[in-house]
Amino acid sequence: MKNYKRWIALLIVVAMLLPLTACGNKGGDKGTVQGVTDTEILVGNSAAVSGAYAPVGAPFNAGIEAYFKMINDEGGVNGRQIKFTHIDDEFDAAKGKAALQTLVNDRKVFAIVGHFGTPVVAATIDDIKDMGVPTVYFATGIRQMYSEHAEGGEEVIFPVQPIYLTEGGIMVARAVGNFNAKKIGVIYTNDDAGKDMLEGAKKKAEELGVELVDEQVAAGATDVSAAVTAIKNADVDFIIGAAIQGTIGTIVKGLAAQGVNKDVVTTYVNVAPVIAEQIQADINGKFDVYGNGWVNLGEEDGKSLEAYQKWIDPQYEMNVYAITGWIAGHYFTEGLKAVGDNELTWESYIEAMGNSKVKNPFGGTIDFTEGKRLGTTEMNLSKVGLVKGEDGVEAPGWEEVKPLEDVETILSGK
Repeated sequence: MKNYKRWIALLIVVAMLLPLTACGNKGGDKGTVQGVTDTEILVGNSAAVSGAYAPVGAPFNAGIEAYFKMINDEGGVNGRQIKFTHIDDEFDAAKGKAALQTLVNDRKVFAIVGHFGTPVVAATIDDIKDMGVPTVYFATGIRQMYSEHAEGGEEVIFPVQPIYLTEGGIMVARAVGNFNAKKIGVIYTNDDAGKDMLEGAKKKAEELGVELVDEQVAAGATDVSAAVTAIKNADVDFIIGAAIQGTIGTIVKGLAAQGVNKDVVTTYVNVAPVIAEQIQADINGKFDVYGNGWVNLGEEDGKSLEAYQKWIDPQYEMNVYAITGWIAGHYFTEGLKAVGDNELTWESYIEAMGNSKVKNPFGGTIDFTEGKRLGTTEMNLSKVGLVKGEDGVEAPGWEEVKPLEDVETILSGK
């Protein structure tokens, strides 16, 4: 098997953030039995498989379907095959809302698996809570999924990807545990992603007793010099770049242009070759840029990657979005297994998942017990540099420097 150690950090890139809508009676009827027969379980999602986001949505769904093919070939779960149906919502919030109604009320799916894309998730999260339909894996990191002690309708959602609130706290833990920071600067964008990371960072900084200095910039800004100057003048020890792809390059280049020599950490969303290519020359010899990651393809025995590559369409052999779809399928299926011989209803599934700690085949474990809906809380750390490819040629990229760790381990400094 090929060595894919340099493919450590994976991401789902979702750019648009829209406000929520609210409706109905919270929680729905969690005892509902629909989409379940003696031989089948029907699940589904809506995702963009046409239009600008098709290169994300199509492989993501392919990964889900591939995982279910593997499970079905092995006999299914408790004698039932998993059947997957989906609707193309074109990454459009209104179409996503309509698709959810069709899936739950007309097609009668048992669960939503792989709820896709920030605009659709934001527009439908309250609908999902109202309906009470179990929903496993959200391809976004918005705060509306976050709950430390889920109750009522909140119990039906099971986020897997990092949530920005959680990640903000992890970035502060990195600054303190790995870089001995006492005063941390945060440059954040005035969108939901930036604000959520800042909120998570503030909470963890207060808990750890470290000082935080924050400066806001516009999402997509081409000039961030004022914010950079303020952070530079604050004489911080370490900097958090709380911005996603459209802005992080500008922030890092702005820091380099003003002669800042403090290291930077940013969100997993930015751990992509395109970002490394943008900034590597600017930061070389000045400071390092680090990024979080949540999926590890270099797992010890390589069996997870081998299984994935056996079942996935060859065109998606190393596609990051297809791999995350595979993970979504895995998490849903583990919930079915946890129900065991009990009657399979919304209520029994939600209860079983809510009592579970589910291992990611490519990473750490997510704990859903006691109402925790935090997304992944174990992340690795990569650094921008020149990385040797399969052809032996060095190019800007990301290389792992710390393995998957939880906050407690990070703060221990081990």
